[in-house]
Amino acid sequence: MSLHHPRRGRLVLAIGAIGASAVVLAGCAGGGGGNATGGNSSAPLIVGTTDKITSIDPAGSYDNGSFAVMNQVYPFLLNSKYGTADVTPDIATSAEFTSPTEYTVKLKSGLKFANGHDLTSSDVKFSFDRVIKINDPNGPASLLGNLASIATPDATTVVFTLKNPNDQVWPQILSSPAAPIVDEQVFSADKVTPDDDIVKGDAFAGQYKITSYKVNELINYVPNTDYKGELGAADNKGITVKYYADASNLKLDVGNGDIDVAYRSLSATDVADLSKNSKVQVVSGPGGEIRYIVFNFNTMPFGAKTANADPAKALAVRQAMADLVDRDKIASDVYKNTYTPLYSYVPKGLTGANEALKGLYGDGKGGPDADKAKKTLADAGITTPVELNLQYNGDHYGPSSGDEYAAVKSQLEAGGLFKVNLAQTEWVQYSKDRTADTYPMYQLGWFPDYSDADNYLSPFFSKDNFLVNHYDNADVQSLISKQATETDASARADEIGQIQDLVAKDLSTLPLLQGTQVAIVGKDVKGTTLDGSFKFRYAPLHK
Repeated sequence: MSLHHPRRGRLVLAIGAIGASAVVLAGCAGGGGGNATGGNSSAPLIVGTTDKITSIDPAGSYDNGSFAVMNQVYPFLLNSKYGTADVTPDIATSAEFTSPTEYTVKLKSGLKFANGHDLTSSDVKFSFDRVIKINDPNGPASLLGNLASIATPDATTVVFTLKNPNDQVWPQILSSPAAPIVDEQVFSADKVTPDDDIVKGDAFAGQYKITSYKVNELINYVPNTDYKGELGAADNKGITVKYYADASNLKLDVGNGDIDVAYRSLSATDVADLSKNSKVQVVSGPGGEIRYIVFNFNTMPFGAKTANADPAKALAVRQAMADLVDRDKIASDVYKNTYTPLYSYVPKGLTGANEALKGLYGDGKGGPDADKAKKTLADAGITTPVELNLQYNGDHYGPSSGDEYAAVKSQLEAGGLFKVNLAQTEWVQYSKDRTADTYPMYQLGWFPDYSDADNYLSPFFSKDNFLVNHYDNADVQSLISKQATETDASARADEIGQIQDLVAKDLSTLPLLQGTQVAIVGKDVKGTTLDGSFKFRYAPLHK
């Protein structure tokens, strides 16, 4: 999820067991298990964040800030229990393949939304059908690329017919941003429903319902007593989420005890400072987040739609940039090693990950090499300096983005090979502009939908990818399709490696860093759970 952005045509994969390639799990502070055992405080806990909400309609957003809300208020057919990335039934009683292309889910009986409406198989079908029909540019429809049709033989049975058989990641998809179950009596079937209409309709069936909502300012949650999912009841009496425009104010408030939890996104320096504050504790967990630069193959220098289009020269520009970036320096100087260098497209810890970029570019050991970059450009007949228009975002990816891209600019301008024009745009506009060929190259981050290498490949490098960067390599697409149905784990890992090797030569994107999850919580706050599901749940929090 970019950090989520829309993608089209997810290609499925078949592996032996869900979670086999999951990132190692769990960072927890204190207890809390979702059984209402720790709710001793009558006042709501206050959570602070700098993340922004695009829409709380699942069909209309695909970003971390929006999904953070959805995880609290909507139910899922399958979900990850605290401390694990594996998925099991949530509002379902069972979920299994009943044929190679049919996945059958049985719902619990008597399910209801907070407004009193019954939650049945009809709502489930409606929820998935509308995501596909609306196909919003900022929505998650592409995650459902393997879905052919949905049948509802009775009120508690849902049969998903899949295009490709043996999709062992399909259970993970049912816990992803494409899969919140919504109320068909409140949501529109063919357009994104406004947030205020959702809140007014009390269309929630997750662990919480929203009692007041001011987008990107303040949300008040109270436990939903009608929730019958397997995550259990909340361990608190309520949560208030406060949205910050400035991370420095977030740091100040959590450090002073004015809020109970700060989650996304404090700078590495802020985290280091707060680790010395006796009023708070720093909780960390495994991070599937990556940070990278996207190249628009149409509008970058020498791109297909430019006046001096030349694919060989465009590639040389990308290669020279890859020769010049110093990931280790960015990780240490900007992020105080809360991020680590990323030398390929699948992050470390996932089956099939390699370091394809390390040997191809720079000094061959992960460091930069200005002479190699100079030769790459000269061999392509490119006059230097090459002017680069590089866009980044300052309010979505944390306060260190400015420092990160200042470092990137400095590294790229080493030796006078490039002249970098840096610009930034606020996230709401940025998420629109990037899909409209506005930016020749630009910053993105990615927070995974599920813990498998496929989530870092098919969304990015299939022909109609969510980056909308006009990258098209038939060999890559063929391998993506092949690994999607490969049941031999060793063969599939090899195919995943081959995909990374091919894309590393093309440089559709330039990976930079891999991160961790970090939350700052008050000394008396327990139940902070950061695990391989990459979902931050409010329900286990308590004092």
